[in-house]
Amino acid sequence: MARERASDLVPEEKRNFNRENIRKILGIFKFMLPYRWYFFAGLTTLFLSSALVMSFPYITGKLVDAATGKASWVLEDIDQIALSLIGILVIQAFFSYARVYFFAQVSERSMADIRKTLFSQLLSLPFAFYDRKRIGELLSRITNDVAFLKEALSLTLAEFFRQVTTFLIGMGIILWESTQLTLVMISVFPLIVIGALAFGRFIRKLSRSTQDQLADTNIVVEESLQAINVVKSYTNEEFEYKRYSSALEKVVAFALKTAKYRGAFFSFVIFGLFGAIVLVLWYGAGLVAEGEMTIGALTSFIIYTMFIGASVGGLGDLYGQLQKAIGSSERILEILDEKAEESGKSQGKLNIEGRIEFEHLDFSYPSRKEIEVLKDITFSLDPGKRIALVGHSGAGKSTIIQLLLRFYQPDSGEIRVDSKNIDNYDLKAYRENIGLVPQEIILFGGTIKENIAYGRPQASDEQIQKAAEKAQAWEFIQSFPEGWDTIVGDRGIKLSGGQRQRVAIARAILRDPKILILDEATSSLDAASEHLVQLALDNLMKGRTTLIIAHRLGTIRKADQILVLRNGEIVESGKHEELTMNSEGVYSNLIRMQQEGMIA
Repeated sequence: MARERASDLVPEEKRNFNRENIRKILGIFKFMLPYRWYFFAGLTTLFLSSALVMSFPYITGKLVDAATGKASWVLEDIDQIALSLIGILVIQAFFSYARVYFFAQVSERSMADIRKTLFSQLLSLPFAFYDRKRIGELLSRITNDVAFLKEALSLTLAEFFRQVTTFLIGMGIILWESTQLTLVMISVFPLIVIGALAFGRFIRKLSRSTQDQLADTNIVVEESLQAINVVKSYTNEEFEYKRYSSALEKVVAFALKTAKYRGAFFSFVIFGLFGAIVLVLWYGAGLVAEGEMTIGALTSFIIYTMFIGASVGGLGDLYGQLQKAIGSSERILEILDEKAEESGKSQGKLNIEGRIEFEHLDFSYPSRKEIEVLKDITFSLDPGKRIALVGHSGAGKSTIIQLLLRFYQPDSGEIRVDSKNIDNYDLKAYRENIGLVPQEIILFGGTIKENIAYGRPQASDEQIQKAAEKAQAWEFIQSFPEGWDTIVGDRGIKLSGGQRQRVAIARAILRDPKILILDEATSSLDAASEHLVQLALDNLMKGRTTLIIAHRLGTIRKADQILVLRNGEIVESGKHEELTMNSEGVYSNLIRMQQEGMIA
């Protein structure tokens, strides 16, 4: 499946409210269930806070009537009414604080649970999933989408309920205050609301286009910085700068276009809203002049009208925010619904001997089903023996390793370890018996000690040091001022290639595996280091079933069996001496090319 393009990584502006999408967002709400009492407490304080706010315009009107000598309420004194307003503000402030606190408890805790569940799911997914997904997209899911859901739960949802409460209570009060004036207000507001919604929808489309363009600029930055060594070595800094500038100019063009329409939108809203208030004020003044309404009642009505107008205007934007939340929940649930790696049936710690059998194995990568990578691969390896896989790049060597590690499932045939199909082993227990030293060494950004201990996190300092010594790494580790507490940097950038290789070998030594995989394990070492590390690897391989991918003759010739691959097939097999006897063979040709310096 093709990878998504950059603009697909941007959360969509809206999702329609239908049964399916509501079901999806309810799937996220299950993470809120452990904190439901906080949620209900938040809703209660939200309602009480909104109700108190809605009493404010009413009492303000009574204050105006008291000032004009037309008070007809429980409190008639101006000071008493003013104190009651202050008291309402104090109580309302308390409820507002409680509302924020309770909803924060729900959002922070439930979003932390979502992030942990999502990360755990990502760790459990098979390699086929990562073949079709960008890492940047997955990071966006666990950061941007979850952050958006948190905002929706802690702010948007609460604000939505508050605006609905404000609208309903406000409409009830103004109908009670003056039916005539309410009808005048209702006759005008729908036109404003319809115009605002239509305008807002158009602006959201423009904003989506701006976000699409901005996502493309972010991809340029991500690619350039990830491959900064390539950019600099090819002196393409100016090329990348121009590429980024070109993408950014498109963003600016869309943003300015959006700004023009957004300005017109705000002008329309302000004109319409205040125009409606002027109309209501004009009609209400006539009612006051005729004695059908007091000045205080008109004041209350105008304030309520502003509250209702603000709530209606805000509901459109909040509705859009909730639609986005559906999109975020949909993308998160999409990952959570992915099928995790098959764990197998056996449980507990495994003590395997290490006999490996590949039988009539065929394989194509899930993302490239039309290309057959391995064809009828059959071989066996006894415990403690060494087998070397050689061939040109793309011959299928690394794929055999990935299948042995159960990163992928074969299309046909089977792989057995100790005469048992590897799919029948518990996945974690099975992989604990395998040690890997890859060609592309990936170190984590912590210390050297932490990177070696990754092979066995519970290992003692003495065991870690011995592993480093066996990997010929202890000498260079001691040369650093901080010793094994030296920070290796992002992906081990502060260490040389050979040093990273030896740290990875120490990690494998510490793991003490039954099956050892060496994927060009000495490729980054100079001649002197290679000799020392080769001695360490020889000691490490004793008594272990070892699969070796290598081009260098010194690594290959000691293997008990050599498999020569070409275009996904085993074309030759045997020991080094046997294969070199055929001067026209593929293996002999590879050896000649190496000796002539044509391959590494």
